[in-house]
Amino acid sequence: MTVSPQDGSTRESLYEAMGGRETFEKLVRVFYQGVADDPLLRDMYPEEDLKPAERRLVLFLEQYWGGPNTYSQERGHPRLRMRHVPYKVNPEARDAWLKHMRAGVDALGLAPMYESMLWDYLERAAHSLVNSFDE
Repeated sequence: MTVSPQDGSTRESLYEAMGGRETFEKLVRVFYQGVADDPLLRDMYPEEDLKPAERRLVLFLEQYWGGPNTYSQERGHPRLRMRHVPYKVNPEARDAWLKHMRAGVDALGLAPMYESMLWDYLERAAHSLVNSFDE
């Protein structure tokens, strides 16, 4: 809950309204289940175990949607484009990423308004990270 400085009232953050940590952990878990078997995307995750990448994405999404700011405390500013420069993110990779993320979103059973907001953000983020048009 957030407290309004004007009148002391409280309101639920989007993070809380969407189900909090449990929601984002489930989204990311389902997403990485797809990534683990995707030859196009798997090479973009150099760690043997996808758990560190899962944790970073949960922390990032939590912070973005109004939850704890642990991501910034541990890693600084998200700098998404900079962090993705070492990887060839072409339209094919973007579409594969979105396919696995769509599976994660569908698994959540969010209210339509929250599902739409989340999906809109994920689509915009995916399109913004394209850095190559090479096959």
